[in-house]
Amino acid sequence: MQRVAFVWALAAALLASAPASAEIRIIQSPGGQVGPFLDLFEKVRESGERVVIDGPCLSACTLVLSIVPGERICVTRRAVLGFHAARSVDRRGRFYAEPEASEAVLQAYPGPVRDWISRRGGLTARLLLLKGRELAAIYPRCR
Repeated sequence: MQRVAFVWALAAALLASAPASAEIRIIQSPGGQVGPFLDLFEKVRESGERVVIDGPCLSACTLVLSIVPGERICVTRRAVLGFHAARSVDRRGRFYAEPEASEAVLQAYPGPVRDWISRRGGLTARLLLLKGRELAAIYPRCR
């Protein structure tokens, strides 16, 4: 719950202080619950701001690719995208797979990202890391 509060505080600070021509810079995001990321990236999409991925953007953070138009996303040499299958936690704190959610997320990613994930076996419990030249072949380097 603390992580969700941090994401919201960060989002509020970024969106409240940024002029319309500003950019949102993702420096490090381990992911977290999907809901807050969907809400945040919807606000970013509506703002018209550019998203600079400048470090690890893992798990739910990668939903930015599904929500913000691709022409408004760029990556730096430090950018790393991390993908895995959707999962939830039961009342005892155990993780369990969510295959339908995984398929929905996969289908929401842009085609080149979806193809890259599929070539590596799809979304599973294993974290797939997209970075370097492979990432720069999909998203432009930031200028």
